[in-house]
Amino acid sequence: MKRLCLTIALALPLAAGAAFKCVDERGLTHIGDTPPAGCAKVMMYEVTRSGKVVREIAPTMTEEQVKERAAAAKRKKEEDRIASEQRRKDLALLATYSSENEFDVVRDRTIEPITGRIKVAKSRITEVDKRSAKVQEELEFYKAGKSGKSTRKVEAPPMLVSELERLANERATLEKNIANYEKEIVELQAKFDVDKQRWIAIKAGGATPAPVQPKVVPTAAKK
Repeated sequence: MKRLCLTIALALPLAAGAAFKCVDERGLTHIGDTPPAGCAKVMMYEVTRSGKVVREIAPTMTEEQVKERAAAAKRKKEEDRIASEQRRKDLALLATYSSENEFDVVRDRTIEPITGRIKVAKSRITEVDKRSAKVQEELEFYKAGKSGKSTRKVEAPPMLVSELERLANERATLEKNIANYEKEIVELQAKFDVDKQRWIAIKAGGATPAPVQPKVVPTAAKK
């Protein structure tokens, strides 16, 4: 009789002290002193004898799940970076501009020197065209012969040929520069327009930038 009571007493703590519990995909509950096999793919809980949850134990992830989690973490990190950068830009806009008109003033002031470079380049093209026409006339003179009636071919001075080629290259470079300047102006206009619209939205309360939290400098522990 005593042996039977001792056996029952030893068995009771095993049943009452189950440390791990879960509900599998089929809705079946698994309880055990060690993690049950049926809990491998679901959330498992470590519990006390009274049933209080001590901690949650996530299921072991498959290789595909590991990749998905890593990809999600990477996306989250990039989203946080973009959001942080946007907050920085928003605060900079508010600190730089106090009215819509200021955007137009600063835009025009920024574009003005680029417009000046375009004007200089176009003026230089006019000069290059005039000189090219003159060199071309001289080359035609040599092609026709010095008397204008002789059929004997007269070689043009290499210096003239070289100069005509140099002028053509310079003109091509100037045209390319003008195209780049014009593209830069378009991009600047677009940027100022986007910034102004963003500033208007922030001021209207439609896009309020999150405040920048001050950095906390840890103090040395008192001895």
